[in-house]
Amino acid sequence: MSVYLASLTSFALYFVASVGLGGAFMLVYTWITPYAEAKLIADGNRAAAISLVGAGLGFVIPLASAIAHSLDIIDMVLWGVVAMTVQLALYLLVRVAVPGLVAAINADRGSVAIALAGLSLGVGVLNAACMTF
Repeated sequence: MSVYLASLTSFALYFVASVGLGGAFMLVYTWITPYAEAKLIADGNRAAAISLVGAGLGFVIPLASAIAHSLDIIDMVLWGVVAMTVQLALYLLVRVAVPGLVAAINADRGSVAIALAGLSLGVGVLNAACMTF
């Protein structure tokens, strides 16, 4: 029973830390994007929803790898910050490479959002694979 309780404590610690990292990622991501995702999504803008979900999943995939492969909670948090940095850098790079990105998301152009979400997911999968140390 004590092994179970120790495992449950570890689970809770990793889960709370990962939810905190996910929340931090979403806060920073929505802060660096020049459009208001929450308002756009509330108004029915599918492009904003697609791009935000893609970025979120692109972060969570490597975070899951970090959880599975980390030595301890500090190691997981540090790799989580790496995952966050990579995903944020991808968005900034795409924004520079696609000058009309902001206008396209605001205009609910799904094709641009799907491309951004796909890139976010692809980079997330590569990021996760690189975290298998």
